[in-house]
Amino acid sequence: MPKLYLQSLGCNKNLVDSEIMLGRLSNYALTQDPNKADVLIVNTCGFIKSAKEESINAILELHESRKKGSLLVVTGCLMQRYREELMKELPEVDIFSGTGDFEKIDELILKKQNLFSNSTYLQGENTARIITGSNSHAFIKIAEGCNQNCSFCAIPSFKGRLKSRSIKSIVNEVQSLVKRGFKDFSFIAQDTSSYLFDEGKKDGLISLIDEIEKIEGIKAARILYLYPTTASFKLIERIIKSNIFVNYFDMPLQHISDKMLKIMKRGADSSHLKELLNLMRKAEQSFLRTGFIVGHPGENEEDFKELCEFIKEFDFDRISIFGYSKEEDTKAFDMSQIPSKIINQRLKIIEKIVEQKLDENFEKEVQKIRKVICTGTSSEGEFFVAGKDLRWTHEIDGEILINESLCGKLESGLIYECKITQSVDKKLIATALRKIDD
Repeated sequence: MPKLYLQSLGCNKNLVDSEIMLGRLSNYALTQDPNKADVLIVNTCGFIKSAKEESINAILELHESRKKGSLLVVTGCLMQRYREELMKELPEVDIFSGTGDFEKIDELILKKQNLFSNSTYLQGENTARIITGSNSHAFIKIAEGCNQNCSFCAIPSFKGRLKSRSIKSIVNEVQSLVKRGFKDFSFIAQDTSSYLFDEGKKDGLISLIDEIEKIEGIKAARILYLYPTTASFKLIERIIKSNIFVNYFDMPLQHISDKMLKIMKRGADSSHLKELLNLMRKAEQSFLRTGFIVGHPGENEEDFKELCEFIKEFDFDRISIFGYSKEEDTKAFDMSQIPSKIINQRLKIIEKIVEQKLDENFEKEVQKIRKVICTGTSSEGEFFVAGKDLRWTHEIDGEILINESLCGKLESGLIYECKITQSVDKKLIATALRKIDD
């Protein structure tokens, strides 16, 4: 069999597209060694400067290491966003494609043809996917594109407006994966809480939750990337009431200063955000993840201090911090920019606060009993078995190291009741008490 090497960069939405390409290329043997591959694919990210640089470096490094006669294929967001420039500047690449033709990747390779469809690819019925990285967890993309107008974000310019998959299509995919042994699902989109808004349905995500709950065999599900103005109180309450969807709330806030929220065109003020957050936090065994941008045009010292104080005060479980990235095709591009030196200074300050909050969060877990799904070999070697809290998202929120079992040999993909015994260097150490998987 010919060999295939695929490098998926950026977010888990990209990962789903990569897994669809793998499904179309099932006649290839996957290899982790790029210099043995007959075909090398880079699924790029074009969101912010650092992601763009990572994508370009990955392309050039693969070209340097690939064997003679192999094909180098570059696809994804970066190519969609900078098509003309990159096709001129990257003679190393054999085949170019954007974000509209993932299901045609086998044809492009066969014909050695570039292709850029005008519309963004939306996963359809009975699409083959090869899930990577887990035998129990899968990401499910429910929509593409975005209708929001955030000042800092260029995604709508190359992903287009919101396009939702049908509930039937999503349910069929989940049912198929459950039959293959998958039991843990994360539902994703650029803005999940806008699901079916493009069809005039304001509670589309609630309708999807209702249907997913009818599928037997799911042990846990969660929703990522809620948007503050489309995540209604009704939606949050529905998640809290669910027997399948865990109380996992991932809502990037970007800021808390009312002035900055207005400049960033986030559509909600701080009082509304805090109401949503308090409802989420009060839920039993809730887990809250968010993200903030530092140094966006217009942010003064008072705004920054307000953000720092808010992070200190509110009990988030995970926080991502990003320095503002000046991006073409955004409203913030032509605004008066804050010097990078000041942005870096603010990043150092806020990262220390986040680090302290994370340490406190991990310490709070010690002595608690958690449902943990076994994920296999740990990052710390053979003396530990890796797991994740069933509330957490796969490979995002951390790792639990199980160093003792009172219930025999632990099996990957099964769920165990574990007692957290220690917190060491942003990792939790636990003892498996009993198997609770059916």
